[in-house]
Formats: sequence, C-alpha cells, structure tokens
Amino acid sequence: MQRYTPMPCFTVLLPAPSATSSDELFCQMEDIDECKHKQEQSCYGICTNTLGSHTCQCPPGTSGDAMTENGCRPKDNFTLALKVVTGVSIGVFLPFFMSFWLYLGLQKRRLIRTKQKFFELNGGLFLQQQIRNYSDTSKGGGGFKIFTKEELEKATSNFAAGRVLGHGGHGIVYKGVLEDKTVVAVKKSKMTEEVPTKEFAREMLILSQINHKNVVKLLGCCLEVQVPMLVYEFVSNGTLYHYIHGSRGLDSDTGFDTCLRIAAEAAEALAYMHSSASPPILHGDVKTANILLDDKLTAKVSDFGASKLAPTDEAQMATLVQGTCGYLDPEYLMTCRLTDKSDVYSFGVVLLELLTRKKALYFDGPEEDRSLVLCFMMAVKVGQHQDLLDSQVRDEMRIEALEEITHLVMRCLNMSGEERPTMKEVAERLEMLRRYHNHPWAQADANPEEEQSLLAMEPHNVNYKFTQDYVLDFEASSTYSYSL
Repeated sequence: MQRYTPMPCFTVLLPAPSATSSDELFCQMEDIDECKHKQEQSCYGICTNTLGSHTCQCPPGTSGDAMTENGCRPKDNFTLALKVVTGVSIGVFLPFFMSFWLYLGLQKRRLIRTKQKFFELNGGLFLQQQIRNYSDTSKGGGGFKIFTKEELEKATSNFAAGRVLGHGGHGIVYKGVLEDKTVVAVKKSKMTEEVPTKEFAREMLILSQINHKNVVKLLGCCLEVQVPMLVYEFVSNGTLYHYIHGSRGLDSDTGFDTCLRIAAEAAEALAYMHSSASPPILHGDVKTANILLDDKLTAKVSDFGASKLAPTDEAQMATLVQGTCGYLDPEYLMTCRLTDKSDVYSFGVVLLELLTRKKALYFDGPEEDRSLVLCFMMAVKVGQHQDLLDSQVRDEMRIEALEEITHLVMRCLNMSGEERPTMKEVAERLEMLRRYHNHPWAQADANPEEEQSLLAMEPHNVNYKFTQDYVLDFEASSTYSYSL
C-alpha cells in the first residue's frame, strides 16, 4: 500500500482552478493560534491572532512597545499647551497661596500673643495662682473659672443680637449656654478702667466668694480681651424695673406685700455686702434695673454696675463718678467719694419707685416734675406726699405703716450721708414693716400701743422741716434739707 504523504503548504497562484485539492484543504486546517502562547511570542500587550501570524498591541489608554516587558505606559493626556498653562498658573498662584498661608499663620500667632498680653495685663497669672491657693485651702475655689474668649463666643452664639438680655452704661449683658448646659449671663463691658492687675484679680476673687441668696453669683471671667468679661448666674424673670414700669407690670395679682418683700430682700443683700463681706463691698449703682427677680420673684442684687471694694484709705476714696442719673447720691456727686451711704441714698430712690410706681426721672414732663425725689420731697414739705403714692399702696397699707415707710425713705434720701441709716438698719425696718403689714392686728383697729409694739419703734412726729442747706431744688437753684 502506498503511504500518503501530505504535501507542504505553499501558496501557488493558478488560473482559476476548477476544484480545490485535498492538499490545499489540509494546509488551511493546520494554522496555529500563536496568541495562546503569547509569552513565547514575547507579547506583553493585547495579542490578536491572524491567518498564519498574530499582532501585539498596547492596551487602550497606553502606548509604547508591547513586545517589551513593562513597555506599555499610560498615555500623557496633557498637551504641550496645557502643560505650559498649568506651569505658568502654578508659578503665579503658588507664591500667592504661600504668602496667604504665611499671613494667616502670622495673624494666628499675633492673636495668641495679644490674648496672652491682655491675660497678663488683666492679672490672669496672679488670679490663677490665687485660685490654686484658695483651692488648696479650706476656703475652697468657690467654683470660680477663668473662661477663654472662644468659650464665651460659643456660649453666646458669637454675641448674637438675639442673646442680649439688657443694655447698661457699663456694657451689654448676653444670655449664654456653656458646654455643660449651664445657663449664664455674660457681661461684655464697653468701659475701660485703669485698675492694677493684682487689685482687679483680688476684687474678682473676693466677689466670687460672695454666697448670698439675694446676690447674683459671679461664676467667672474672661481675661483674654482688652476689657475683662464677667460671667454671672442667670436669673430668669428680668428686672424689678420691668416689673414696675414694663408691660406686664406689678398688677393687682402682685400685692404690695410682694413689693415689700422684694425691697426687704434687696436691702438685706446690700447690708450683707456692706457689713458681712470681707472686705466690705460697695455696689455703686443701686437701681431697680440692677435688682433681678427669679421665677419665684425672689430679689437678687445684680453686680452689673460699678461694684467696688470699700476704699481703705483717703487716697482711694476719690474716684470718677459713676452711676445712673436719678439714683446718684448728691454728696457723691459733690465729693466724688463713694461710701456705703451712697448705696443707701440710691436704695431710697428704689423704695420711692416701689411706693409710687413712677420712674426716677421723667424727661417728657414739666421741668419741676422730672425728678421723682424732688417731687416727693416737695410733696412731703406741704403734706401732700400721699397723693404721689400708688393707689394700691394707699389701699393696702395702714396710715401708720405709710408714715413709717415715708419716714424711712426720707432718712435714706437725706442730703447728708452721716444722717442716713445704714443698710442693715434699712433692712431691719423693712422686715418689721412687712411683719406688721401681714399681722392680723394690722388688718383690724389696733390700739396705738399695739401698733408701736408691732413696728418696734418709738413714736415720732413725722413733721419734716426744710431749711436751705442740702436738698437740691432744680427749678430755683437753691438747696434744702429736712429735720425731724
């Protein structure tokens, strides 16, 4: 048998063969797929088989030599023009951004140095040391804290207008909420006063130690600003001024006994500051706007005014006059010396507001009626002072109690500080009047001896005589004083 030997594959150009030979068909069937073994063909890209051969190309998005290992690299999408624009932009803006970054860094360091400077000028280092000393002793730290500026800005929503509790001659008071959810009142002062650093720190520490139910508690301060900010406990029900003169006011639901209690509590607080604090503390701006009321209408004397430690020598007594018109002690105005009797005079005006429900000053009325103190003194002079009293006061108080409280008011408003009672005496007299007002005997026809016993006083003739010495008469530019 003859063995069949396949013919080698050749491409032969023949003129239109009539039939395909078996050798040619076998040749087509023997084509090899080189891409199945592309490593042997040194193809490191995408291999595509072709008839009798193959192609090797780099994957899409790359370019290079696909026949070389790692020869395909990502295409550079940046054109030359784009590269030039990018390079120029970086060259121009990079120095700008670097300068801006350096500026911010310098400003931050400058702000830190400024805060530290104010902190030291305001006695922060001394105060920190004193707080540590108090904390290490039986006196305790009193919970007094030195706040950062950022803490108070966060607590008051950056001192937003909607957080304002009140405006005053010494600054603005904001409502704040600390991180522990404690609600506080933050006083941002707008008045700069030259005070020695140790003296200011000493005053802050002493004021923080005051713990009286009728005095607003000082919780801390911020010393990182030019004028220190003070942080007080928050009192929810506004001021006595708004309760007397505001829209809600002291109506028939708030009896005169409540007013008398508020006055007695405020007097007790001032008496405590004058007599029990060590050293004594003078308020310097006693007025109805500085007597706050809590949710139970308990009086709390606020230190948002010009409180000072009592001066210890003659040189310290002469100070710049500060306070509120209508409440200022005339003797203080003339001598520039703030004393405990200056607070007594101002408290006398507060009592007068409670009795008359009139403001201390009226600027839209006749000139002779603008000062409540002057109007009342002139009315007392002619025996018509009861006409100035509020009708509810006249209806609820017996004539003996009215005359007694009128006597107390006139003593407080004496132009001579030496003739005024102390705040301790004022507080005691108001408490006696309150007990008398609430006693059943006061509601009935008690005999004079019982009334004198309830009022714990010696009978006196309330007959005020005026001489041209002390009481200011704004209309006639003359002065008067009264004697009993």
